[in-house]
Amino acid sequence: MSSIIEQFKRSLAVAEKNIKIYYLKGPVLTFGLVFPFFLALAYVIGRNIPLKEILPGLVSMTAFFTSTSVGPSIVPWETRSKTLERLLCCPVALWTIMVGDMLSSFIFGFVISVIPLALTLYFGIQPLNFIILLFGLIIANLCFAALSVLLSAYPPTDIPGTTMMLSSLVKFPLVFISGVFIPIEQLPQLGIAIASVSPLTYFTDMVRQLFINRGFYPLGLDFLALIAFTVVFIFAAIKLHEKTIMQRLS
Repeated sequence: MSSIIEQFKRSLAVAEKNIKIYYLKGPVLTFGLVFPFFLALAYVIGRNIPLKEILPGLVSMTAFFTSTSVGPSIVPWETRSKTLERLLCCPVALWTIMVGDMLSSFIFGFVISVIPLALTLYFGIQPLNFIILLFGLIIANLCFAALSVLLSAYPPTDIPGTTMMLSSLVKFPLVFISGVFIPIEQLPQLGIAIASVSPLTYFTDMVRQLFINRGFYPLGLDFLALIAFTVVFIFAAIKLHEKTIMQRLS
């Protein structure tokens, strides 16, 4: 137990290092702030519907894009600068480094995605249960952060732009199939089946229930699905990086 605690402390040190180095990198700002900002504008402008019904989509998109913007770029940058090799020479396990990368992605996403929630309070729009919503936001950001680190595992390249673009090929389709723009209940059966394999679907459904009291899945199922996706993504990310790490170092 003490060794696990020590490794987790080192994960926190890795996360602190990532925060200082990578948060202001161009690709992170572009894919984490600029893209979602303009996508949110496109989502809002011209829609003659109440702000309260727009907010679930805005919160979901903000959390998803910001928490997946840091993770795909860290390992390629570390590989290019040879700092990954230096980290592995230290008394840290590979999973320790991956957890540190996830934490740095999580913190970036959580801090930014809290902003739409603050705006809801400013405009006097109260969710049905703010504590549950905040808890769901924490789980969702952790889930998406784990997904971002998973997306950085393959291909084992040292070019950050490559992993960022490949991760975008995964992220953008997920946005359009996850009930952000069209509620799940309005999709055909095939669309519902496809949406069910996206973690963003369950977070969007959760936020819709907590803001406008309309959802497709039970609220408990949304939470359980997000937790299950988080566990799977963390495990898969660590295992896949273990398989590709030697290709990065060679």
